[in-house]
Amino acid sequence: IFCPACNKMAYIAHSQEEVKDPRPAVREKCAESHCANLAKELATCNDRVNSKTKTSETCTQELFEFLHCVDHCASKELFKHLK
Repeated sequence: IFCPACNKMAYIAHSQEEVKDPRPAVREKCAESHCANLAKELATCNDRVNSKTKTSETCTQELFEFLHCVDHCASKELFKHLK
């Protein structure tokens, strides 16, 4: 990789150990435990909306609340994995 600030090529050393991203597992754990009540509300809303043929209702608010909960929960755990 060329480093414009130092005006030369910079080489990135790759570790032999492959790093596994903990984010998907942490988010899933949060969704199933800490945010289970919001996941249930979202599922109920989706079922209600999908059962209607004509509706202007969306589940946007429920989705945002669920994702906010998952992100908030996961952020606490993910920082523990940083080196």
